[in-house]
Amino acid sequence: MHAVQDFFSTDYGLMSAAGIAFMLGMGVFFLRYFLRHIREDGEAAERAARLGGSA
Repeated sequence: MHAVQDFFSTDYGLMSAAGIAFMLGMGVFFLRYFLRHIREDGEAAERAARLGGSA
């Protein structure tokens, strides 16, 4: 319990919490970004294949 109290009440603990939150947020952002672009590229490839052209 003392570790949790130190984590949320000291300057180095709060900086660690901010770093962890930032990294998790970055992970969520990149996951959504990559999945969106994978889907868009797949749709573009399907359209190109139906039209008989190249991407």
